[in-house]
Amino acid sequence: MSKYTVREPIHEGKEASSTRVFGFWAYIMSDCVLFGTLFATYAVLSGNYAGGPTGKQIFDLHGVLIETFCLLTSSFTFGLAALSANKGRRTPLLGFMAVTFILGAVFVGMEIREFAGLIAAGHGPTRSAFLSAFFTLVGTHGLHVTAGLLWMIVLAAQIAVKGLTPTTGTRVMQLGLFWHFLDIVWICLFTFVYMTGVI
Repeated sequence: MSKYTVREPIHEGKEASSTRVFGFWAYIMSDCVLFGTLFATYAVLSGNYAGGPTGKQIFDLHGVLIETFCLLTSSFTFGLAALSANKGRRTPLLGFMAVTFILGAVFVGMEIREFAGLIAAGHGPTRSAFLSAFFTLVGTHGLHVTAGLLWMIVLAAQIAVKGLTPTTGTRVMQLGLFWHFLDIVWICLFTFVYMTGVI
């Protein structure tokens, strides 16, 4: 008996699932190249302040630490959601996804507030090459998190309506890979941009 509520033809389901997973890994690798390029650009431009503020003058580590806590905790809660999916337990899965969504939304909200505060203080992306690289790198990560939140809403709706099928189960796994990948990128970003910037 399958752990999912709806069966698909075995051969068709496995073949389609393998193809989707392979395609998703290819996407993750392309994202690695994207972020690698942005990190390299930031490394080159991070010292070009054009008479403007440095990272030490504008970075608020207290707020960034809260953002980090929210995102890392959301990775843990999504792990619990994935475990619930593997056991075919829809209600706990949706509950843990809801907690993950809230933590991710708090992260995005705090990042938007940080950007708005910097721009209001005259430290927008056009102020210097350093700030351009900073806004581009951190903003790209934030856009990815936002996309993950939208994906989470759509997937939760599919699970609520259709139940746990082989298709939705694969999508939970793919979203988990994407979400954990963003956590890894954020840890690198926090260390390389914020921690290095305040030293």
